[in-house]
Amino acid sequence: MSEELEGLVRELEAAAGRLRSGDLPADEAADVVERCAELAGRIGAELDAQSRAASEAEGQERLL
Repeated sequence: MSEELEGLVRELEAAAGRLRSGDLPADEAADVVERCAELAGRIGAELDAQSRAASEAEGQERLL
């Protein structure tokens, strides 16, 4: 896993932990939920990119 991806996952886990604590006011919790969605999207995009790169590398190896 890339360093960037690991950082995003850590941040998502921290935000989820804040939500689970139940100590956030509603408006702050809404902001954290939005941040979680944003992070999840970035993580998904990064995983897709890594998967495509791996598939391309595998395809190139098959051609050789």
